[in-house]
Amino acid sequence: SIAPFTVVLCPIGPDRSPEVKAAAETLYADLLTAGVDVILDDRGERPGAMFADWELIGVPHRVTIGERTLKVGQVEYQHRRDAAATKIPAGEVLNFVKGRLQA
Repeated sequence: SIAPFTVVLCPIGPDRSPEVKAAAETLYADLLTAGVDVILDDRGERPGAMFADWELIGVPHRVTIGERTLKVGQVEYQHRRDAAATKIPAGEVLNFVKGRLQA
């Protein structure tokens, strides 16, 4: 893989939601501690623009943290080859991503 990062975290509206910002920063720190090559996209772009940028760069794994999904205890994961995002429990995202990286 020639992508500069393995995982990108895309928080949606972190400037409007302290919960989203905190969840993204915590997951970022946890992934770094686990030795995962991760980047936190904190530019505040619209989701479509953010996703397009990371698709173009070629980052294979994306975790999206939004206020709506976080309220029900979930985040979205999508691999570049997946047709759609998968909702996973927020508390299990670290182990889920680590498992996908080993697959």
